[in-house]
Amino acid sequence: MSTIIAPVGDPQQPASVPRARRLLPRLARPCAAVLSGLMLYVSFPPRPLWWLVLPGFALLGWVLFERRIRAASGLGLLAGLGFMLPLLHWTGEEVGPVPWLALAAAEALFIAVGCIGISAVSRLAGWPFWAAAVWTLDEAVRARVPFGGFPWGRIAFGQADSVFLPLAALGGTPLLSFAVVLCGFGLFEAVRRFRVRRTTGELPRLAAAVTAAAVLVPVAAALASLPLVDDSAEDGTATVAAIQGNVPRLGLDFNSQRRAVLDNHANRTEQLAKDVKAGRAPQPDFVLWPENSSDLDPYRNADARIVIDDAVKAIGVPTVVGAVVEPDTGNLRNTLIQWDPDKGPVATYDKRHIQPFGEYMPMRSFVRIFSSDVDRVQRDFGPGKKVGVFDLSGTYVGLVTCYEAAFDDAVRDTVEHGAQMIAVPSNNATFGRSEMTYQQLAMSRVRAVEHSRSVVVPVTSGVSAVIRPDGTVVQKTKMFTPDALVDEVPLRSSLTPATRMGPLPEGVLSLLAVIGLGWAATRTVRMRRGR
Repeated sequence: MSTIIAPVGDPQQPASVPRARRLLPRLARPCAAVLSGLMLYVSFPPRPLWWLVLPGFALLGWVLFERRIRAASGLGLLAGLGFMLPLLHWTGEEVGPVPWLALAAAEALFIAVGCIGISAVSRLAGWPFWAAAVWTLDEAVRARVPFGGFPWGRIAFGQADSVFLPLAALGGTPLLSFAVVLCGFGLFEAVRRFRVRRTTGELPRLAAAVTAAAVLVPVAAALASLPLVDDSAEDGTATVAAIQGNVPRLGLDFNSQRRAVLDNHANRTEQLAKDVKAGRAPQPDFVLWPENSSDLDPYRNADARIVIDDAVKAIGVPTVVGAVVEPDTGNLRNTLIQWDPDKGPVATYDKRHIQPFGEYMPMRSFVRIFSSDVDRVQRDFGPGKKVGVFDLSGTYVGLVTCYEAAFDDAVRDTVEHGAQMIAVPSNNATFGRSEMTYQQLAMSRVRAVEHSRSVVVPVTSGVSAVIRPDGTVVQKTKMFTPDALVDEVPLRSSLTPATRMGPLPEGVLSLLAVIGLGWAATRTVRMRRGR
């Protein structure tokens, strides 16, 4: 009697092939999540690929659509790491990978939480609107906690060359982010609806209208906002000079040659004075030095005071000097000093948003476990309290020091206090030739349109730039090259809707997100009770 054994699988194929076929679909969404994050990163400067953010969010929409909480959190974390790991690589430029990986992971966790919310609201009618609002809420929270927040990576900051940029003047960076994310999710929904119609032959009119609105309304709103982008000189013009003195060497140790940094900026200012006398450059109305151009306290160091005073007298106009001020007691101050050629120091502005783990060290003993570089910050900086607006030869200049350009309130406050133009003195020397300086420059371009103000960015080592109120860069320097930019900039005093409304658009969009999340939670509870 013969025994018949039924074949298992195809005898011509190895047993691993069916297993591989089962594994590939499982890997599709995780790989797509990482790819969506990478597309968001590539859309940021210095690459002029802002439009990649749209397919990036379309792909993220497919990844998260109607996923459960556990899956959405994991996929969102992968997307966040794909975005933040390369975007924030500059944070480890001189201190190694630990701070970079820790910061990128923390920011990715915020994105993962936001993606859980996006997945939840993807089951609602008109979900792209709810999902874009949830992303905007996630950015708002990330910009405030912990340690005062870290707004870097806000989608709006990658849109300096975008067709959506005029929306910054209408509702600020929150509205700009919302519109871009909405359009991306709308593109995915359009593709999804098209595929459903091919399969079932059905396309409800309301669903089609909502999908079309998600894609077209952001574009139409941006085009309608174009008249808000204006670089005309409402209050005349001012000729401003931005000094880039350069640093002795790259990296954290540039501070060890503080006198050399000061001398570089003084010498470049004196060279500009010679060029003015020789007719090779126009006479500026005032001069802007960068942050940390004098890390020697001129109130305590007589030599530093003399060097600065001689340079300011040579150019003969008010000069803003970035200095580290060391009080007898308490914290250090990252200070901008208004230096008059006749009177010396006449006004100061202390940086209000100081950088955690850079200018001050929270959880010092805990952080020391992971990196000995924590002890480079031997004395913490303290935040200032007052808004900085200097009267420089009759021009009201709003002061936003470096890292503060990422914070909505820091820039808006200066305009509300009468600034006719904005200065962003910065120091990027500790980040080498990384993308950080280009990312920060893009922020200043978005701020220029948001508040309809000229923005001048003097940087110790580059890239320094002069930006028109329409976001156009008219002059810029090369990195790690001494230079002086002199340009006649338009002055303006009118307020854009974004400036007038302040945090209101962000509040409305955040409320919309909360309503959507509440609706999704209620719907889930009812469905479970029904079962």
